[in-house]
Amino acid sequence: MTSIKEQAAISRLLSFLQDWDNAGKAARSHILDNFIENNQGKTAPELEQEFSQGASLFLVRLTTWLRLTYMTGSSLEKVLKSIGIFLASVNSNRYLIEFLEVGGVLTLLEILGLEKIKEEDKKESIKLLQVIANSGRKYKELICESYGVRSIAEFLAKSKSEETQEEVQVLLNSLVHGNPKYQNQVYKGLITLLPSVSPKAQQLALQTLRTAQSIIGATHPSIVDCVLNVLCTMHLEVQYEAIELIKDLVNYDVCEALLKGLVDLLTPSVPEASEPQPKILSDSTVVLQLTTARLPAAYLPAFLQQAAAAKAIGVLARGNTSLAEEMLRLRVVHSLMAAMGNAEHSNSQRQASLTLEYFVRIFPVVAEHVQRSMGEELYRLFRSNAEDLHMKIDSVQVDILATNKVNVSRAV
Repeated sequence: MTSIKEQAAISRLLSFLQDWDNAGKAARSHILDNFIENNQGKTAPELEQEFSQGASLFLVRLTTWLRLTYMTGSSLEKVLKSIGIFLASVNSNRYLIEFLEVGGVLTLLEILGLEKIKEEDKKESIKLLQVIANSGRKYKELICESYGVRSIAEFLAKSKSEETQEEVQVLLNSLVHGNPKYQNQVYKGLITLLPSVSPKAQQLALQTLRTAQSIIGATHPSIVDCVLNVLCTMHLEVQYEAIELIKDLVNYDVCEALLKGLVDLLTPSVPEASEPQPKILSDSTVVLQLTTARLPAAYLPAFLQQAAAAKAIGVLARGNTSLAEEMLRLRVVHSLMAAMGNAEHSNSQRQASLTLEYFVRIFPVVAEHVQRSMGEELYRLFRSNAEDLHMKIDSVQVDILATNKVNVSRAV
């Protein structure tokens, strides 16, 4: 027989559940507020004690209401937070299984794709997916088997909140760890994010790709072009992450393709000015400035990419002499000098000049060829201050650089 104390507790539970069942939207919202305030951080045994060993009876009501109302967004953030209290509690495996058995993962993923749902609600959905993913390998596999990677990646690209995007990165990072069956799927999903028009999404995808690459080992064929295309960004934080990933990728089988791609970017085929303006140029935040206001907008991506490539080549060469020697065989000196002759974009001139200065200083054969091609006066200016050279040269010297025929690869 149950004691008087136990009977009173059961009576309170039944009363609470009856209040929930009979309540309207406003009253349920108030019940959720009280539940969240009083039960945040409790363990599963503490929740059972609170609900007289009947906590699952309230959880099933929450999941049922979630499935009925998530498309309308009614108190969605509070419902998700309340479910999160159950799933995140210590020793909560039973609650987790109960939530998953009623299609919890699919509901959370569907919330991410609904346009009418508020960003805060979607953020709570991501946090619940984090809890599920962190519960073990089989739960990560369940998310991936539910087409989760695609839904999560698409949400990262579309999200307007950097705070929410960072929560998505945490989730993707979790999915790539301890998930051998689907880690390649996550890796490919991250690559598809690189052309995103969201700079934050690009930055976070590049950061997570570095982790994924070290776990997976093998590279995907598309990663070279995707990473090189990111170099046309106007956002220095994205450029930095792209170069950091490139530094990692040269240790894999795509090294030769990467180096060749970087050298090719130094001599771009500039598009016609009449071509449509790329979507990225609609961003109001211009991080890098044009040399002249007359430069057509269609030229900008190619010139930003040119400057970033020159910078990346310098980073790689300074870090590894073998890579520097390989790039000499790819006629990097000729291409750097050509970039120095791009009078339409001062940052291309500056970055190419700084990188060429390193090659000249380290390789005597390069110094010999460059001096012969530049002539005494231009070479003297170059060696005295490579960084500011573009501000001191005249149109004739610009033409000498742009039309140079240097071929150090033969000497190498």
